[in-house]
Amino acid sequence: MMKRDKKKKLSSCIPVLSFFTGGGFLDIGFERAGFYPVWTNEANPAFAKLYAYGMTRWRQSVYTQAPHATISSTRSIEKLFAPQIIKQAFFEDKPGFFGIIGGPPCPDFSVGGKNKGGRGISGRLSEIFVNRIIKIKPSFFVFENVPGLYKTMSHREFLSALEQRLERHGYCLDLRILNALDLGVPQDRKRLFMIGIQKEYAWKCLGREIPEQERNWFPWPNKKKYNNARTRFNWPGIVLDGEEPILPEGLPAELTVYSVLNTENCPSKVQNGKDTFKTYSDKFSLIKEGDTKRKSFKKLHRYRFSPTACYGNNEVHLHPWHKRRLSVREAMRIQGIPDSYALPEEATLSSKFSVVSNGVPVPLAYEVANKLNHLFSQSGIIG
Repeated sequence: MMKRDKKKKLSSCIPVLSFFTGGGFLDIGFERAGFYPVWTNEANPAFAKLYAYGMTRWRQSVYTQAPHATISSTRSIEKLFAPQIIKQAFFEDKPGFFGIIGGPPCPDFSVGGKNKGGRGISGRLSEIFVNRIIKIKPSFFVFENVPGLYKTMSHREFLSALEQRLERHGYCLDLRILNALDLGVPQDRKRLFMIGIQKEYAWKCLGREIPEQERNWFPWPNKKKYNNARTRFNWPGIVLDGEEPILPEGLPAELTVYSVLNTENCPSKVQNGKDTFKTYSDKFSLIKEGDTKRKSFKKLHRYRFSPTACYGNNEVHLHPWHKRRLSVREAMRIQGIPDSYALPEEATLSSKFSVVSNGVPVPLAYEVANKLNHLFSQSGIIG
């Protein structure tokens, strides 16, 4: 778990515009690293309400005199154009230095999704997002999506076309697929990040010109303690009848779901800790701890990482030692969401699980944002 943030002021933060904001988990990571979303966009009304409640609760625990959080615009990005966005965010003139962050919907690029690519309903939002970046002209941007956008050949061609357009409009780009597990999160979740910085600022950051198509210049986060964690450590197998689960020697305890589900730091004592679907199926009793190979009803192992969080969507993830599904708070902890962030009791369970599952793990967002802030700070772009 990440440590609780100390009280701080917003005036020292770098302004960003947040697209496809969801529950605000990418935003939390960036805020923790010294950025602040001055404008947000979320077209799903249920997610917008959850964001308002959760982000208000979290910010009040972090910032001095934190304002109530609301989504700035709930219109689809297809109906929002650059002049309108700039006016909503900045009222008159854009600041000298600001950014854009966002993760367009990914089902059309996901291996287990619709796979329609840039032609799909959600897929084309990536192109529209790039169009808005080009027109708004932020000093930098962060584009986040699933690895399939890079790894699948047909999708890679679509991504390459977007890269070429961004480079023609003055951005130096770098891309990397990062796994939250390799950064200390107890979840095997890979995400594609594309960083874009205007040429003049990239030159200040690196002290040289970055040619088009050059990659691997951005100082991506890297924690040697967890590198290649999925294959590097001796992870335990399925727990057979009569066996006692044991933490293997040399395995970092913080990479296991036990680190966030244990009774000493009991999730049920925190808001949303008892929000879970009722148990109806006998599968809850029959499936053995650690059996996560099945398509659904994956029962987590207390001393292993969680598969990619899809709770309430395509998969059902079961608690390691209780005969039930994971609770909303347990899912939130596996996503690295702070306990001070909460979701309203009256919201449906489906909407809660959906907003949690769709988000970026907060620690992963923070590590990327922290590297970006450090790059700007070292170069003297920001004070």
